[in-house]
Amino acid sequence: MQLTATGPQTVQRAEGESVTLGCTYTPSPSDTGELDIEWSVVSPDTTQKDQLLMSYTSGTKYIHADHALAKGLDFSAGDPSMGDASLSIALLSPAHSATYQCKVKKSPGVDMRKVSLVVMAKPSVPKCWVEGGEMVGEAVSLHCKSAQGSTPLKYMWRRERGGPMPSAATQNSVTGELVISNHSQSFAGIYLCEATNAVGAEQCRINLRANKPPNRAAVIVGTVVGSLLLIILLLLFIWLLLCKLSDRPRYEKEVSNEIREDAPAPESRPISRGGSRSASQHPEVTYSQVGKSELSCFHEGRIYTPSTNSPGCTPVKYDSKFGYAV
Repeated sequence: MQLTATGPQTVQRAEGESVTLGCTYTPSPSDTGELDIEWSVVSPDTTQKDQLLMSYTSGTKYIHADHALAKGLDFSAGDPSMGDASLSIALLSPAHSATYQCKVKKSPGVDMRKVSLVVMAKPSVPKCWVEGGEMVGEAVSLHCKSAQGSTPLKYMWRRERGGPMPSAATQNSVTGELVISNHSQSFAGIYLCEATNAVGAEQCRINLRANKPPNRAAVIVGTVVGSLLLIILLLLFIWLLLCKLSDRPRYEKEVSNEIREDAPAPESRPISRGGSRSASQHPEVTYSQVGKSELSCFHEGRIYTPSTNSPGCTPVKYDSKFGYAV
């Protein structure tokens, strides 16, 4: 018995695809026993038994694997006894990544072959973006990144339109960064980034522009003028505030004066000279009006009239001009 299958010992496929693991054989004339074919998963631990997936004996096919691995398993040939015992697996998933062994036995001959299957995820469509102002004369960098995909991922930039890649440009295939140290008008155009791994590739594009740098003199002048205007406005505000505060005491003073001027003045009463002298000479004597011609006086706790003879009480006359005795 001799297995004649050729091909790589390691097969890489993308998730969701299908694969055929080759296992063709040629029995020798001396192999006269019953044909027995087995496909199994080799355990990475040598102390553990291999897991039998599928077998073919006496013209009958048997599935021995659990439901997760058995789904999609089959012999690629309709009749494995005709020399082709290759295994077909449809709708691959990461769980199918393993080392498979094909064993063909026909007494007294026996032979086996191992194939490693690696199920990988394709790169997702990468995102392209540019960092920097895309200014002429300055450094600009293009970036490319796939959010999903089995490692290792490789990134490659190329110029799709506008001419060849700039000679001064440098790129990193691991990070996906393309750096142009001295940007110019001739470097503008469409750039394409391709993200690849062993099972697939995806692309994204970006339009790199070349912007003229701003007039630095105008920027400086504008900054200075704006600063001066701001200072002037600030000083004007302070001046107005000080004027308002200085007017406040003057206003309060004027209001106070207006209130005093509006108040009515007290009425003045003429004072007779005689009355003043009498009051100063006889502080204990008090006069009161009892009529137009008759007056009375109060002396030492008693009231006297002119007809009453009392010491310290001098009769006075009533003056109709002033309205009191004089």
